[in-house]
Amino acid sequence: MGTGAAAWFLTDSHARGATLAGRVLELADRTVTPLDLDVRARGVRVRIPLTPEDDGWTTDHLATAREVSALAAELGLAADPAGLQDVQLTFDVLDQAAVSPFWETVLGYARVGDEDLVDPARRHPPIWFQDLGTEGPRPLRNRLHLDAVTPRPVAEAVLATVQARGARVVPHGFYATVADAEGNEVDLLELEDWPEQPWQAPGTEDWRLVFAALACYPTTAAGEAAGLVTAAAALADDAGLPLNVDVRPGLVTVATAKDAWETDGRYEALAARVQLAARGLGLVSDPALARFVQVGIDAVDVPAARAFWRAALGYEQDPRTGVTDLVDPRQLNTTVFLQDLDVSETARRAQRNRIHVDVFLPDDLLHERLEAALAAGGTVVHDAGPIWWTVADPEGNEVDLTTAAGREEHWRQAHPG
Repeated sequence: MGTGAAAWFLTDSHARGATLAGRVLELADRTVTPLDLDVRARGVRVRIPLTPEDDGWTTDHLATAREVSALAAELGLAADPAGLQDVQLTFDVLDQAAVSPFWETVLGYARVGDEDLVDPARRHPPIWFQDLGTEGPRPLRNRLHLDAVTPRPVAEAVLATVQARGARVVPHGFYATVADAEGNEVDLLELEDWPEQPWQAPGTEDWRLVFAALACYPTTAAGEAAGLVTAAAALADDAGLPLNVDVRPGLVTVATAKDAWETDGRYEALAARVQLAARGLGLVSDPALARFVQVGIDAVDVPAARAFWRAALGYEQDPRTGVTDLVDPRQLNTTVFLQDLDVSETARRAQRNRIHVDVFLPDDLLHERLEAALAAGGTVVHDAGPIWWTVADPEGNEVDLTTAAGREEHWRQAHPG
């Protein structure tokens, strides 16, 4: 995949996923290979993260992958490759050095290698910078932007930092639209408090409502992480509510889906129970780590564009009236939403975006996704098959549908010497 090797194991409950997570954490505790775990109501993703600084896929990685698969098999859990994909972002830039520090600051990302920024918790989409080359500048506003939602003190500090560096800022009260040196935009939230605090019950102080409800618990040992995963999974099953539990080396993040805490009042009580369990394990939350990132796409014909992106991403539509969100059915990748674009903005509509989406898929599922995107109104604008295709939605917003399998070999063949 785009961020490493991964497997999605199907489960029938959070608890069964937590059982696998506990065994994988024991494995991770005795190996040098880091492992990421994402426990969901109906599955667990186990990922061996790779970055541009890693020296490719090693025999240690392969041995770890085999051990993880064996642990899952012992529990009677089957892998489903159809549950895997990585959604990422690419920025076309004239001067990466002028742009990259901005995004490191507004997203809290870390620079990895020469051209990449990565979420240290590996929960949000990585960014790859590529040179605009001979194409020249595209000076008008993109039709794609990011939202970065953090607790108010974090958002205010980020805004002050980038503003002091000369970033363009357009305030809108609850949020501000901020642009990097080349005009790529992010909406920073939250810059005002809620009119009324949504969660009033005691026992939810560890949680922050940043579109999703999140509680972030640093850990110092695999046993601490396993204990919280087991407890949160049992509580979620008892409540009959889906909950996302992400485990990284040194951190466990417990989260709802976007807006779920708002549409189902039972989450407040569940959050309080999870917090009590975490504190019972001696864990202390770090609210400053709570962060939600999503992608917004502007379109004149929102229904048509939404249909395309639903197919291209393999996502589901949020069923709420007036909401244009598209969500990963497994809650593993970033939310995408559509918003109206004025038909009169002809020049902006004609300009190619400086940001596009990348979707990494298993190689045996790539053609199926490509066909679905084309059937939903997409157009191939660049054919680099069998490794990737750039496909545009009906209004020119682009996605690269690609696979990591054979990618390096394909590049070397195309660039001999």
